[in-house]
This record gives sequence, C-alpha cells and structure tokens, in this order.
Amino acid sequence: MNYTPPWMCSELESFRDAIRRFVESEVTPHQEHWRKQQHVDRSLWNKGGEMGMLLADIPEEYGGSGGSFAHQAIVFEELGYAGDMAFGIHVHAIVAHYILNQGTEEQKKKYLPLLASGEMVAAIAMSEPGAGSDLKGIRTSAVRDGDGYRINGSKIFISNGYLADLVVVVTKTDPDAGSKGVSLMLVETKNCPGYRVGRILEKIGQKGQDTCELFFDDVRVPADAVLGGLEGKGFYQLMTELPYERTILGVAGVAAIERALRLTIEYTKERKAFGQALIEMQNTRFVLAEIKTEATIARTFIDRCIVDMLEGRMDTELASMAKYWISDLQCKVIDQCLQLFGGYGYMLEYPIAQMYVDARVQRIYGGANEIMKEIISRSL
Repeated sequence: MNYTPPWMCSELESFRDAIRRFVESEVTPHQEHWRKQQHVDRSLWNKGGEMGMLLADIPEEYGGSGGSFAHQAIVFEELGYAGDMAFGIHVHAIVAHYILNQGTEEQKKKYLPLLASGEMVAAIAMSEPGAGSDLKGIRTSAVRDGDGYRINGSKIFISNGYLADLVVVVTKTDPDAGSKGVSLMLVETKNCPGYRVGRILEKIGQKGQDTCELFFDDVRVPADAVLGGLEGKGFYQLMTELPYERTILGVAGVAAIERALRLTIEYTKERKAFGQALIEMQNTRFVLAEIKTEATIARTFIDRCIVDMLEGRMDTELASMAKYWISDLQCKVIDQCLQLFGGYGYMLEYPIAQMYVDARVQRIYGGANEIMKEIISRSL
C-alpha cells in the first residue's frame, strides 16, 4: 500500500533523509555499547545539537530549528525505526516545551538555546517513591528562604537523570493548597550543593536510557527558578503540556509497530519449517494480515493526531486515547511478532526480543494507561 501521511511534504522528506543518515551513523552502531554502560555518550547530545534535531520544533529566536511538530515527529519516528530507546530526546523536547509555553521570557532566552545546542541535557522529575501517576501525592517541597527556595525530597524513574544538566522538578510550595500548591522548579545540576544522582536503575528494557533516582537535600535555587515566575501554577502547567508528551509516545509507538511488522515479514519469508517458508503457512499469513490492518489503523490515527498538533487543536482526551491505545497495541503486536520468530524471538541478539522488553514501559510512563482511560471517561 502506497500511503503518504497528509502532513508530509518534500521539505519534510529531505529532513527525514538527513535524520535517517544521522541515526544510521551516530546512533545505531553504538546501541549495544550504550546498553552496557546504561547511558548514551555525552557527546551524542552535542552532535544532535549540531545537527539541529534536539529542538526541531522550537522557534529560531530561542535557538531551535524553527520547524513544526512534524519535524519533531520525524525525529521520533526515525529513532523508532532504528529501534533506539536510549537517546532521551523525547524527554529533552518535552522540557523545552514546558519552558517555551510556560516559562518567562528570561527563562526561554536562558535555557532554550542551551538545550537546542546540546550544551544542556534536560530531565523532568515528577515521580516519587510514593507518588507516580497521582501527581497530587508528591512530597518534595520547595520552601521560600530569603531570596530563593530550598528544595527537599527525592524523585525516582527519572529519564536522562544521569546526564541531566537541567531538571524541571515538581514540588509542593504550599502543602495545604492541594493542586494549587504545586510549583515547577528549574534546577541547574552543575556544582549544585545538596543535589545528588543515585544509581542508574536496572530495568527489564531500555537499558541504554539513563533512568535514575534524584535526591534533593536543602538544594537552594533562586526565586526566578519557578517556571513561569509564579508559585502554584505547576499542576496547570503539567496538565497543559502533557498532551504533547502523550502524542510523542503515540508517534514512537506507531514507529515501533511498523518496524516489528517489517522485521517479521522479512523473517517469515526467509525462515523455513516443514519444507516451506513460514509466510506460506495460513496461520502466519493471517496473523500478519491482522497486524498490518492494525498498523494501518494506528498510522492513520497518529497522522490525525499529528495534524491536530500542527493546527493547534490537540486536546487532552485525544492525546490520552493515542497514548493508551497505541502503547497497548505496540505491546500486543510485538508479542505476536516475537511468537512467529519461535525460539529465536527469545534471543536478545534478535531485534524483536529487544523491542519486546523495551515496549512494556510505554503503557506505564507518561501516565499509566489506566489513568488515560479515566481521563477519557470524564468526557462520556
């Protein structure tokens, strides 16, 4: 089936070619090394900045590449087609959008150029040992102290945590004000007394991604570290920006589905059993037919979401649908594909096995899928 997404054009095709070449030369050859060391090389961020892929959809006036969400989606797709789950551009871009849309002009001018160039790596610290999807339950505090704040608490499951130079920290500035007592703090980690990075966490998948615990022990930040300059806006800022994150997860999920289908078709054409290629067997053909149909539906859906993002009408409900349905489908499809690889599908030297363990967390981070259904159900 020849299909061109409605948001594609010749300029975007050229951009895709450039991103694909970069991924082939700077990402794919190093994936096993990164899995062993549990993080990408720091130099990759600088190379990505030179290439202009880190903040592809941030305006040029703030150091970005001046593209649209379509450009950023292409970056996520090409990383997905290559099977990369180590290079944390996704989180980096999410933080940039928090600053672009919610930050003060001074914060935009200070941080966005550094994020675009790769001089700074960004992370966002939401989850805590006792609070995950329920952000109202966080306990990390930011208490006013003279002309600044003192932050105390800990965060867990923080992507880019090991290499992060800038962390957006979800804090409580007023523990008695509920959601109106939440504030986002911009913490620069270099030479920051009281800030400590814990161990890189052992995960079942995405082993090349530096997921860490972060600790804040009387970390002092200036008053202008509050994102947007006003206390108590954090929960609103989070809710406003989460659709961007969840759409990104949908984009990455569809790319993974399409890759799994391609790899499995190739394998079943080559692998023989009982004197014939696997793809010649009716069960194999029927399974692949179902997957191709579902992959086509997912592609059509995510393209609709990308268009909505480009036209500024993406909402929380639709983004939640994309996040939950596509990540569920991603796990289902990869499981079905792995089965067709037989015993080889259980061997990590085969990409489908790596995709299987990498995919599972898609249904958890960015808001657990059960939370996505709760959000959707509120519109019923």
